[in-house]
Amino acid sequence: MIPLKSSERTETTPVVTLLIIAVNVLVFLYELTLPDSPPGYRVAGMTLNRFIGTYGIVPDRLHFSSILTSMFIHGGFLHIAGNMWFLWIFGRGIEDLLGHMRYLLFYLSCGLIAGFVHVMLNPFSPVPTVGASGAIAGVMGAYLVKYPRARIYTLVPIVIFITTLELPAYLLLIYWFVIQFFGGIGSIGYSQVSKGDVAWFAHVGGFLAGILLVMVLPSRERNRYYSS
Repeated sequence: MIPLKSSERTETTPVVTLLIIAVNVLVFLYELTLPDSPPGYRVAGMTLNRFIGTYGIVPDRLHFSSILTSMFIHGGFLHIAGNMWFLWIFGRGIEDLLGHMRYLLFYLSCGLIAGFVHVMLNPFSPVPTVGASGAIAGVMGAYLVKYPRARIYTLVPIVIFITTLELPAYLLLIYWFVIQFFGGIGSIGYSQVSKGDVAWFAHVGGFLAGILLVMVLPSRERNRYYSS
């Protein structure tokens, strides 16, 4: 299911959300300029594999700074497009409630916690992990707490057909969390050796972190306006 639009109206410009999206896009454009380094070949200078290996999370040779830098690196067009779209749908409302600076600290904190969860559960993995998914999962967890009754216009495939449904936010977000949780359970024993796996428990950790953090952070009082 792909969210298309939220009914929750905001009262401020989502400056930080736009800035985060811009930074991610700029980093991805830089990635596109880097040459690949096929196995067995030595290429002088920075390559894409070297860039990901240096700034992504590699648990078995962890640099703590990479938990932060990995949040701004993506593995392909679909990866960054999906992440940035989810951030745009859910991030604006949370930024509106928390304010710009608290939202930025909240976003980064969720991403860091998600990264630590991944490392703790895969301490010997040599596979680099990149992406903003853990931080965005935190935003989604916060959205579940703050906007559970918002309506999310969602693209839903049904067998061979595709339709749109208007779903309550709590239903969509709980469904998403359940998928991540059981995906993580199913990946136990494989995530340390299989390349290309989804960091399921990073999503779970980020989501739960978002729920807890947004409950303790001061937020603005907003009247709930829902657009049709």
